[in-house]
Amino acid sequence: MTGAPTTTPHRATSHAAGAYVVGRSLLHRAPAGPKLAALMLCSLALLLVRSPAGVGTATLVVTGLYALAGLGPRAAWGQVRPLRMFLPVVFALQWWLMDLTSAAVLSTRLVVLVALAGLVTCTTRVSDLLAAIERGLSPLARVGVDVERIALVLALALRSVPVIADLAGRVRDAQRARGRERDVRAFAVPLVVGSMRQADALGEALRARGFDD
Repeated sequence: MTGAPTTTPHRATSHAAGAYVVGRSLLHRAPAGPKLAALMLCSLALLLVRSPAGVGTATLVVTGLYALAGLGPRAAWGQVRPLRMFLPVVFALQWWLMDLTSAAVLSTRLVVLVALAGLVTCTTRVSDLLAAIERGLSPLARVGVDVERIALVLALALRSVPVIADLAGRVRDAQRARGRERDVRAFAVPLVVGSMRQADALGEALRARGFDD
């Protein structure tokens, strides 16, 4: 007789972009509100970084945060993987418009920003994100703003962007495997169809919960 398989809470079977990874680390236990506030502040600070030393330090800090959360290189790669389609274009454009150093700094900064946002979604449940956003926007309810609906939209946007980017990466991989890397239609059609399926599934889930108006 085979016993039930054991699972390790802090390990994940999937490291898809934007997916929550079960864990018991300090970052997992931290409240969603402070994590979102820290993400906003760190993102603003990163946008001001212009030197290779600055982005190098930021990279080391984010790497350390992933380690603190019990997430390895595979988890980090899962968050930034969708950028592999766009990053070479961004790098080449910046190199052409400015110089090699500026291109490297901007590209690295973009990777760090995405990795940092991914770390928040990896260590925070959607329900907690939603509740934190609602609390942050609660003063607006006094002037008649539907805070719950706005919070839902923001939470969905936070999770949907990396999901769609990951879908685009998988479509690009399939396109490359078929030897059709330069075929725009072979990339756009599956991406649009897949995105519409995601939207339909999300719409059904929202309607089932009463968000149908």
